[in-house]
Amino acid sequence: MEPVKVLVVDDSAHNRRLLTDLLESSPDVKVVGTACDGNEGLRQVLALHPDVVTLDLEMPRLGGYSFLRLLKSSAPTPVIVISSYAHKTDVFKALELGAFDFIAKPAKPTPDVLEKLRKELHEKVQAARLIRPAEVKPVSRKPKVLPLEPSFVVGIGASTGGPPAVQRLLEALAPEPSMSLLVCQHMPKQFTRAFAERLDRLGPFTVREAQEGDLLAPGHVFIAPGGRQLVVYRQNGQYVLGTPPPTMQDKHAPSVDRLFMSLAEVFGSRTIGVVLTGMGSDGAVGAKVIRKAGGEVWAESEETAVIYGMPQEAVATGAVSRILPLGEIGPALVELARKRR
Repeated sequence: MEPVKVLVVDDSAHNRRLLTDLLESSPDVKVVGTACDGNEGLRQVLALHPDVVTLDLEMPRLGGYSFLRLLKSSAPTPVIVISSYAHKTDVFKALELGAFDFIAKPAKPTPDVLEKLRKELHEKVQAARLIRPAEVKPVSRKPKVLPLEPSFVVGIGASTGGPPAVQRLLEALAPEPSMSLLVCQHMPKQFTRAFAERLDRLGPFTVREAQEGDLLAPGHVFIAPGGRQLVVYRQNGQYVLGTPPPTMQDKHAPSVDRLFMSLAEVFGSRTIGVVLTGMGSDGAVGAKVIRKAGGEVWAESEETAVIYGMPQEAVATGAVSRILPLGEIGPALVELARKRR
């Protein structure tokens, strides 16, 4: 496979050099050009036809938001936003405008931090080349009346390529807003709240970052807080959320495995675990626990998964009962909810 062609758009000359050096440290990536603002970036996209664009949002003349709008209409190209923690709300506005994913710009570029940034750049650049355009459909307004007890609970696990996949899944669930969903998206702790706020604007579900002591309820979606775990326990007849810190044994925080195992213990056969796009194997152990408890595990198919790592590992356990393209997972959950009324 030819190297991924990347265009770096950033108004800082230092950042352009740094990103170029980090990207080209891999023979699988080639920076074909750089641009100091959105106007130059658009010209470079039309001239160089990159596979992926890295984008700073705050730039003179033509900023990141306008760049995304114009790029979508003139030359659709996967975009990875690179932004500081201080601008997390801006990041999710960019995702709404069509950016594929984001990377948090480090405040202190120590050698260890830069190495982590280099690895994340390569992972997401390779993933962005495989991005498939998603259809966004209008959704209904939030309903006023919901059942008191969820017919089943859905745990969703995702990593690289996950934010747009989770959004698309929630949009597809709009016709049946009575489900309870818990989402474990690998994401830095400074971003999970903004991610939840963005999803909350989509339609029928109330979406929030989970906090210790929250009560699970139909029609609600809880996002696992970055840097912590998300679990459920039964207390006084209610389902209560816990957000404990990770242990030494946890490879991820949040961890799909920890979420899935908790749901299996509390809900048993009423558990549906859904493994979406992502690198690595998080969710595979939890998938086996759900299956053993009588629940079901579904996985996104290779056809639509940006990165077929996590779904593939889950499938390899033998615990997955359904392998579906992303666009079919939501309708299948809606159908299941209607059958279980």
